[in-house]
Amino acid sequence: MKATVLAVCSLIVLSYLSMAQTTSISPVPNTISVGADGKFETAPDTALIQFNISAQADTAKEAYDQAAKQAESTRQVLRANGIDPKSAEIGFFSVNPQYDWKNQKHKIIGYQVTTSVTLKLKDFSKIGPVTEQLADSRVGESQALSYTLDSTEEAKSQAVADAYRRARASAQALANASGRTLGELSYASVDTQENVRIPGPRPMRAMAAMAQAPAPTAEFTPQNVTVTAHVNVMFALK
Repeated sequence: MKATVLAVCSLIVLSYLSMAQTTSISPVPNTISVGADGKFETAPDTALIQFNISAQADTAKEAYDQAAKQAESTRQVLRANGIDPKSAEIGFFSVNPQYDWKNQKHKIIGYQVTTSVTLKLKDFSKIGPVTEQLADSRVGESQALSYTLDSTEEAKSQAVADAYRRARASAQALANASGRTLGELSYASVDTQENVRIPGPRPMRAMAAMAQAPAPTAEFTPQNVTVTAHVNVMFALK
């Protein structure tokens, strides 16, 4: 009998927890609960240049030395454009043996050294010279350029304000339809997200070819960054 009672109690508790997880706001008499999405679009303030430094040779030392030369070429390009090499961030560094898979003994035929580099630029006028000079120096295997928003607080506030306006308008419409008056805000939750499109990397050979002629993106502007927000609010009814 005690076991049966405990089982029933457990089921009740689990059911209550399940309902609590699926309901964002618990029903409260004489209130209106609504959710709404908002957004704010703004120009990016940061350009991200991402590329890999990669070298392959018969020995690990030779591969490392080649990668070191590419890294030094990268530092020279940055210094030539007034950029502190310390601002370049390394994502990973790996040394991988290369095998002859046709040989059942898996004989090592070489080594590959690879590292990823991310460079953040606030001065967009330096994007062209940096990418062009990296391509001319044949540094790395690929380059990818994307734009992002480094200072997001103001954009988040604007997106939240837009979402709240939409939520309040919906609540006001419901209150009017029911013949009631919308009261004070009694509950709110907020979730924000930044949406940024990051293009795939381009081969360095293609970048070098582009450097010989005016960039196809000349006179275009970077795509805006969109920050979205979702709010759940509860208002009292009078």
